[in-house]
Amino acid sequence: MKSALRWCVVPLLATTLVAQTAPRPKSRKAATPAQPEVTAQDVQSLRDALAAQQQQIEQLKQQLQQRDQSWQQTQQQLQQAQTAATEAQQKAASVETSTTEEKDSVAKLTSDMADVKTTLTNTAVGTQEEQKRVSTLEGLLGRFRFNGDVRVRGENFFQDAPGFFDRNRGRIRVRFGVEGKLTEDFVGGFYLASGSLGDPTTTNTTLTNFFDRHTIGIDRGYITYNPLAHKWISLTGGKFAYSWIRTPQTFDNDLNPEGFSEKFSWDFTTPFVKNLTFQAMQLLVNEASKATDSYNIGGQVSARLQIGPLTTTPSFSLMKWNKPDSILQASAFATQATTTTGGLPVPGEGPGCATGAGLPTTPSCAFGPNGMTNATLTDAAGKAHFWSQFFYADFILNNQIKTGIARLPLNLLLEYEDNLSAKDHPLDPAGVELTNLGKQSHAYLAEISLGQSKNKNDFQIGYAWARQEQDSAIASFVESDQRAPTNILQHRIFGSWKLRNNVTAAYTLWLGRTLNINLQHAVVASGTTPGTTEPNLRRMQFDLVYSF
Repeated sequence: MKSALRWCVVPLLATTLVAQTAPRPKSRKAATPAQPEVTAQDVQSLRDALAAQQQQIEQLKQQLQQRDQSWQQTQQQLQQAQTAATEAQQKAASVETSTTEEKDSVAKLTSDMADVKTTLTNTAVGTQEEQKRVSTLEGLLGRFRFNGDVRVRGENFFQDAPGFFDRNRGRIRVRFGVEGKLTEDFVGGFYLASGSLGDPTTTNTTLTNFFDRHTIGIDRGYITYNPLAHKWISLTGGKFAYSWIRTPQTFDNDLNPEGFSEKFSWDFTTPFVKNLTFQAMQLLVNEASKATDSYNIGGQVSARLQIGPLTTTPSFSLMKWNKPDSILQASAFATQATTTTGGLPVPGEGPGCATGAGLPTTPSCAFGPNGMTNATLTDAAGKAHFWSQFFYADFILNNQIKTGIARLPLNLLLEYEDNLSAKDHPLDPAGVELTNLGKQSHAYLAEISLGQSKNKNDFQIGYAWARQEQDSAIASFVESDQRAPTNILQHRIFGSWKLRNNVTAAYTLWLGRTLNINLQHAVVASGTTPGTTEPNLRRMQFDLVYSF
């Protein structure tokens, strides 16, 4: 449009200029006066006028070009505006679509949130109930303590006697227990342990018998009443750990007595006396349905005294055995009765009959897991009885001295025990009374050690000496690792090292011999003649113990 306008204006201007400069024709009808001549000045003026018009034309061209450019810019802006409007419209449509989708999403989210809220509410309620159950279970389990140990032992025996064969064996001991508060005033627990069910003096089981399984039995099961308001009272019933002070010279460390115990203990803050304890025990040995029961009753008084670096604990106990003869007439289970199946002997669980002069070899017979070394007699009916009765008077003095090194306390243990019911003149193997021996009623123990076994890298070394006469204690229940239950002279050298807080390595050397080989039921190595001394039996034990 701009180009067409430009080409219409240019001819019009040219026509106007030609009309102004062209000579006018002469009139044919009348004469006109003569025209003046065109001068150079006129031509120049015409040229100037043409130049001026040309300049105006150029200005008009420039204006037209500027307008054309403006028009083009306007068109571009319009196109951009249209494009922007189209994009805006598309965006608006997209936004509208998005808005619709968001509305749908919001609606869905609202619905989902409602479901989640309901689910969370239900979950919270369930979680609270679960937490209550967990808290209850934690509270229940938190009152109990699990503990136990596994011990692997290598053991060998040597004796310089004719016909003695060196012996080597592997053994294990496994124990597991749970104990804790039943209420604020009651504590209870139970323990399982390996070992023969018919031998209460050991929890060891020998690695033998063609890889068969080993027996696990209830080693403890008890309840203790220890009221919170009266901590000085402790009443225990069941099968429990020793609650009184004793040594293996009267009861083996692995044996757990059965019955009842009443303990009354007071702590003091005085410079000298730190504790005073009184104790009573009623131990159930054997219940008989058609005879008098066998039992043990006793009591003990002890104290803990502090004298400078010395802590000493003296104790004195009395213990009376009633009807002990039942031990010599034990049941078939306790003494390992042997039955026959298909022509093959099948042994029971017990250690077997403890044989000796005048003792029966088949049940009912003597219960002595490690041999019966007490003096016995046989009545006219063929029934065995103890020569002496048993009433222990036991004095123990346990001392610990601080050396200035916390890990190296010096420990000294002394014991003197006397069987007040022992009789004079025990019998020799032939059944003839010996009148020059007096009562075989005393037991002596002295043990010294340096160190302790509490924390990692703790160690302890020590030596013990024991002299135990024939009727000083009932042979069925005393230390099972010494040369014989009674009538022995025993040395023990020991050491231990705490490799970890729960792992201990230990070594023990037992050197023992029979005290008097002429006594009834004396354990004597082959080749030992009357009037001579039996060679020492050397027994070495290498232990690795893991505790938890």
